[in-house]
Amino acid sequence: MSKQWYILHTYTGYEGKIERTLNSMLEAKEIDGNVLTNVKVPVEEVVEIKDGKKRSRKNKFLPGYIMLEMDLPDLGWKAICSQIRRIQGVTGFVGTNPNVRPRPITADEAKNLLLKSGEIKGEKQVHIKQSFAVGDTVKITDGPFATFSGTIEEVNPEKDRLRVMVQIFGRATPVEVSLLQAEKI
Repeated sequence: MSKQWYILHTYTGYEGKIERTLNSMLEAKEIDGNVLTNVKVPVEEVVEIKDGKKRSRKNKFLPGYIMLEMDLPDLGWKAICSQIRRIQGVTGFVGTNPNVRPRPITADEAKNLLLKSGEIKGEKQVHIKQSFAVGDTVKITDGPFATFSGTIEEVNPEKDRLRVMVQIFGRATPVEVSLLQAEKI
């Protein structure tokens, strides 16, 4: 037996309640702490720029799903899984019937989900919610080119970067800035 990550399907909006219920069951020793070791609701940080102010919030990027790290025993797994399934709002484990042993996700899938949610130390991913298009006029709000204005020449959503043409000493110069450093005019 070894610890593996499983995905639990829930009603959307019940993720936090079910996470609290599972954690309270662990504290009350209703579920063995050696079997269920970790409960996570995968969330990502979203930064939204509105009216020139940055607002940060956490969004569930898998609504209706919870990650469980479990060390399921060969004998007695059915009782543990049915105890989890009986929690109000839980529909079951992803990919299996109630009478079949749940299948874990691969280590790579678990690592990607945990990395995206910032649970694994490393490069924490932040999703920026703002729409820019080529040709938009923006004002740079941060960095060495703060207070400069220009038009967007290129948008790179994968790297969260913009190439903006600004007037420096009377010449149009391309400047690369983060999405967080620009605001639409």
